[in-house]
Amino acid sequence: MIHEGILRYRNARYLWVALGLLAASVALYATQGGLRPAGGGTWQGYTLGTLGALIILWLAWLGIRKRSYASTSGSVAGWTSAHVYLGLALVAIATLHCAGRFGWNVHTLAYALTCAVVLTGILGLYTYLSFPRQLSANRAGGPRSQLFAELYALDQEGRDIARRCNASIDTAVKTSIERTALGGGVLDQLLGRDRSRVSLDQADAGPGASPLRSNADQQAVIDYVSNRVTRADKRIETANLEALVLILCRRQAVLRRIRRDIRLHAWLKAWLYFHIPLTIALIAALIAHILATFLYW
Repeated sequence: MIHEGILRYRNARYLWVALGLLAASVALYATQGGLRPAGGGTWQGYTLGTLGALIILWLAWLGIRKRSYASTSGSVAGWTSAHVYLGLALVAIATLHCAGRFGWNVHTLAYALTCAVVLTGILGLYTYLSFPRQLSANRAGGPRSQLFAELYALDQEGRDIARRCNASIDTAVKTSIERTALGGGVLDQLLGRDRSRVSLDQADAGPGASPLRSNADQQAVIDYVSNRVTRADKRIETANLEALVLILCRRQAVLRRIRRDIRLHAWLKAWLYFHIPLTIALIAALIAHILATFLYW
């Protein structure tokens, strides 16, 4: 897992490597002058372009290196640290290569894709630096399965008490448990949408309304059972309803933690859905950029 140690790997060795490459690139860029203006067409520009292309290909190799468990070409932590710092230096090197000249062509497309890949990489770095701590705090240091075990126990306890209440309460609690929605599609996970439903008495749902209604954050069933407490005829019924409200509220809190866990996990992976396709597009644009340079320039 990526954490702060990646940035400080071997006393931030690759930060200094990246700064050294950047300093050398600036010095090389500064040697341009004379009759030919600075740009990708000078020998200095070609050198900077070659350096940038090699960095891009090396950065793209990280995904393969992470899955090569028997590889002896350095640790994954070292590769990842270098990936971060060289990726940041790449934008500056690419800018020096083209001397800040842009247009509506494949060359600028390659530059724009380089910036997009680096930006999504920065987003990924942020998620891996901050979200694992949030996940651990949300789970109170335990695994996700512990949250589901707690939810299961509350479901069983809620069902048992609901059976001792009248039929409408039993149906409401049972359907709220059965129709609790977790996860869902990509957007549902990223945005934490809750599509839970509950079935209520037709009289409580209102004239002409469907008994099946939204139960987002379990609030509808909690309100439904709470409103019945003051209308209970017997002391034992009041006690059962009060115990049921307490369980439903505890269940609501556990479900919030589970949904937060799912949402954080989704964001941990979401940036890859942009980073990897953009990297593939960048390599394709880089090949087109190189071919166009040598064939038509």
